[in-house]
Amino acid sequence: MPIHPTAIVSPGARIDPAADIGPYSIVGKEVEIGAGTRLMAHVYIEGPTRIAEENLFYPYSTIGVASQDLKYQGERAETRIGSRNTIREFVTIHRGTAGGGALTSVADDCVLMAYAHIAHDCHIGSHAILANGVTLGGHVTIGEHAAIGAFCGVHQFCRVGRHAMVGGYTVVTRDVLPYSLTVAEREPRVFGPNKVGLERRGFCAEAIQRLHQAFRLLGDSKLNTTQALARLAAEVEPSEEIAELVRFIESAERGIIK
Repeated sequence: MPIHPTAIVSPGARIDPAADIGPYSIVGKEVEIGAGTRLMAHVYIEGPTRIAEENLFYPYSTIGVASQDLKYQGERAETRIGSRNTIREFVTIHRGTAGGGALTSVADDCVLMAYAHIAHDCHIGSHAILANGVTLGGHVTIGEHAAIGAFCGVHQFCRVGRHAMVGGYTVVTRDVLPYSLTVAEREPRVFGPNKVGLERRGFCAEAIQRLHQAFRLLGDSKLNTTQALARLAAEVEPSEEIAELVRFIESAERGIIK
């Protein structure tokens, strides 16, 4: 097992022999690190934290430390990170709290760029991208293949749906619709489907066109959300994507960005 002589690794840590612990890194007790995961240098990890295989942690990232939530009283809570994630410089990922399920999680194949912050009880789906300086409040859920632009702030308890793209500097205070391209001017608004991203992931032209129709109805200033959903059911051909969009809207607790 390649552990640099300047690294400090707790006897209570469980590290796969194929992991690589770089210079001046600190690994606490109850930390599990899988095969092929590399801590480049100056990485700090506290437990309980489980990290799977083939992850790359850049210098000065901090993982699994206590929440900044003032209600946190030191109760046992975890951090879990899947496989093949890239965690860039100065990324911070805080463990969960009892009030939010006691778990913060990152799935597989995600890219968390420099200075991104993932607060307590957040859950990041596979293939998500968080650009530089993205800040997630507690209890935020990011769907699979979502992309969050640089310096976005996402309010506590908000959701960002699958395949959504949020433009840089957007402040998200309500749920971001799946498949949408959402950008802030004075207030965040949906500009239509995330066309380029969906095309790159193999969505057909017909599916994208149906989403375009749905977003036009949802964004019509003359229709409230209930009226827009009724029109959507009557005028847009049913599909898996449309059904997911409707379920997402109906389950929103903080409202949606239209």
